[in-house]
Amino acid sequence: MVVPDPALLPPEPDRRTPVVLVAGLPGRAAAGVECVADALLGGDGVVVVRHELSELREGVVRRTVRTATDTRITVLELAHGCVSCTLRADLLPLLCTLAARESVRRIVLALDPAFEAEAVCQAIADVVVTGVVGRVDGPAARDVRVEAVLTCLDSQEWLSDATGDETLAERGLAAADDDRTVAQVAVGQVDFADAVLAIGPALDAVEQARLGAVLTRLVPEAPVAWIDDLDAVAAADIEALLARIPAGSRRGRIFDAHAPLLRGQPPLVAEYGVGLIEFAASRPFHPGRLHDALDVLLDGVVTARGRLWLATQPDEVVWLESAGGGLRVGGAGRWLAAMSEDELAQADPSRRALAALRWDDRFGDRDVSLVILAHDADPAEIRRALHWALVEDDELRLVERAPERVALWDDPFGEWHADPCDDAGELVDEVAEPKSSRGEGK
Repeated sequence: MVVPDPALLPPEPDRRTPVVLVAGLPGRAAAGVECVADALLGGDGVVVVRHELSELREGVVRRTVRTATDTRITVLELAHGCVSCTLRADLLPLLCTLAARESVRRIVLALDPAFEAEAVCQAIADVVVTGVVGRVDGPAARDVRVEAVLTCLDSQEWLSDATGDETLAERGLAAADDDRTVAQVAVGQVDFADAVLAIGPALDAVEQARLGAVLTRLVPEAPVAWIDDLDAVAAADIEALLARIPAGSRRGRIFDAHAPLLRGQPPLVAEYGVGLIEFAASRPFHPGRLHDALDVLLDGVVTARGRLWLATQPDEVVWLESAGGGLRVGGAGRWLAAMSEDELAQADPSRRALAALRWDDRFGDRDVSLVILAHDADPAEIRRALHWALVEDDELRLVERAPERVALWDDPFGEWHADPCDDAGELVDEVAEPKSSRGEGK
């Protein structure tokens, strides 16, 4: 008997229940979220789930589960009123329960703005769901798959939101102790999207082209639907948008700090004042000068992200991420050159392969790599400021030959960093996480 080669057999069909996540800020975008959910609800076997988190700090969450023929509202009381508890205690078990029903063909999550789609997708992939009757404990990703993440944005307001420094609390969208900015959420929602719905009255040609230039560089693979009238949106329009999403799109995948900073094939030539700026260096930053230079990333810039090498922290990969007027710096693991043999054996093989292509005999894989999306900034000024912050030749010799002396330099990033600094001029003592675990900081 001839045994077929498994590699030549067609792949097994994915029988997991597809999930579509729909996100948007309050206002016109939130109306878009409801419109998309209503449109998709018309299909057979579709369930729309929404958790209303406006009373979360009081430990109360209102959950709405809708089908084409039924709506059920449940008031949940949580021992700890937080987004993470809502995910673990209700949303993830609910996904597993719905996925087990043969009548459910697709689940639509109409996300409250307090839920970030990236955090939800990471929880689906990683968090072990326990206590679901008839199910073996394990991540919800065993039962559901992310079909797509759709983001609704207000075409008239989004760019202003994405480049400001107002916090969610200042706008009345979150509790006072939630330090996320509107820009962080606005940029994060689009950055994680597989498709975008730009909603609002028709912009003039230049404004629309400028917003389009930002979106094309932020999410180059995501199709954009420009919608003037939500009342005219039908299920066929949303299904057509979903069909335009390329096969290799993100679909809920989480990229860590060592993934390529440029995803897809974004235009590298500036249009309408919007452009990508790549900054790379094979020497570290002087921490004090870098701190002084960071303001250049907070004005006229939509977002910046990348890996930093600080002279005073030679073993640590430092991750920088900004949105509008807010910036965070935090840890992203160790450089390969600083790892033990056991640690290297556990490192991602693709990361090791890429590092081998640029390995330096003195410093290994340590380097600086940043990508900046600017909409109203001078690229030359940004590059000058960042070059100025790098160590000079005599300082580089100290980095190589006398690291114990370099360790004594003043380091504003010793406890990581958030910008703006507080009113007293001292650094905000918070730990920022890389993209693989964004958290709720700004």
